[in-house]
Amino acid sequence: MLNVIILAAGLGKRMQSDLPKVLHPIAGQPMLSHVLAAARALAPERIVVVVGHGAQRVQQAYAGQDLHFALQQPQQGTGHAVMQALPLLLEGDADDTSLVLYGDVPLVQAGTLQALLQARGQGLALLTETLDDPSGYGRIVRNAAGQVVRVVEHKDADDAERAIREVNTGILAAPTAALRRWLGQIDNRNAQGEYYLTDIVGLAVREGTPVAHAQPAAHWETLGVNSRVQQAQLERIWQGEQARCLLEQGVTLADPARFDLRGSLTCGRDVFIDVGCVFEGTVQLADGVRVGPHCVLRDARIGAGTVLDAFSHVEGAQVGDAARIGPYARLRPGADVGPEAHVGNFVELKKTRLGRGSKANHLAYLGDALIGERVNVEAGTITCNYDGVNKFQTVIEDDAFIGSDTQLVAPVRVGQGATLGAGTTLTRDAPAGELTLSRPRQQTVPGWKRPVRK
Repeated sequence: MLNVIILAAGLGKRMQSDLPKVLHPIAGQPMLSHVLAAARALAPERIVVVVGHGAQRVQQAYAGQDLHFALQQPQQGTGHAVMQALPLLLEGDADDTSLVLYGDVPLVQAGTLQALLQARGQGLALLTETLDDPSGYGRIVRNAAGQVVRVVEHKDADDAERAIREVNTGILAAPTAALRRWLGQIDNRNAQGEYYLTDIVGLAVREGTPVAHAQPAAHWETLGVNSRVQQAQLERIWQGEQARCLLEQGVTLADPARFDLRGSLTCGRDVFIDVGCVFEGTVQLADGVRVGPHCVLRDARIGAGTVLDAFSHVEGAQVGDAARIGPYARLRPGADVGPEAHVGNFVELKKTRLGRGSKANHLAYLGDALIGERVNVEAGTITCNYDGVNKFQTVIEDDAFIGSDTQLVAPVRVGQGATLGAGTTLTRDAPAGELTLSRPRQQTVPGWKRPVRK
């Protein structure tokens, strides 16, 4: 039986923020969410989150999820934090394990945690790392036989101990029953007056419990966040890792350093992504898609061979094969652009189906509309779909031509092959195959004088 304990009670004073530290984002998700994703990949029977500062906000952020919360108030160290979780842990037999993680160490990966659990065997296992500069970390002290005998915190270490480069990351896996016993024996007689979780290592050694170790697959997995600077550093590390994975899959990134993924991105073959693009939620790019610079895609599906030109925004929408979007186009939720269709600069679609080969190339708003195939929508066209209370649909059938500066006051239908003259305000259905106008008669006023400033 596996329990996961996530320590998330810290104030995060150096963040200079009212937001609890573990709710600050990396790649668009709270740091705590990253840790929870790694934990859930291990299929634990229980996850306990220890909260303190901002406890209510953290609990509200994860309301309704499969989590249990323990309150640490006041905060008296990592050992004290784990003590608060003990009443909520599940325990069945001697093989039960408790894994301790940290809500502000967001990039630890499930594979590394699985290796730590395997290393535990019948004893205690620590996740350690060897650093060129171990300042500030607890040191792993070994005996002449190379066995771990204790962990000494930096403030309590002497010069010889501070020279040790193998450090404790704080992440550990312990037998649940033994963890309860050891925590009952630790004290706070140290430089910080806190209960150190690491003191259980010496107690385990004294009992003859084996102390094993594992190391992370990548050095960045155990980096923590205590400031905005560190948050920004981890953001770029994580984005660089996502970019590396995409490059290995055959995606072309114009500049991997100018790429942001804040969700999941699935790409086909020969996809090209230019600089400054942001991907959020779940995004799918089929074969041969080209995404121009500074586009934003959120929960979008883009068909094969489609081109998105610069500064286009696609949210909650799908685009068919060989279409062209942008530049400066906006597809809002419910937009469905058919194959070979064009949505040009400063065109906005919302809850609108644009059929195969249809074009709206510039300066238009098309909302709550069903537009057929091979329709041409000229500049300045809008669907007047909202009366201030309710929304209504506009239907434009195949092969229609909508002239510039046209307003379609929904609900209204434009028949197949119909033409609307420029400047038309359509309030009734336009018959198929006919030219419909609502243009007032042009006139010139003889003798009219332009006003002059008095």
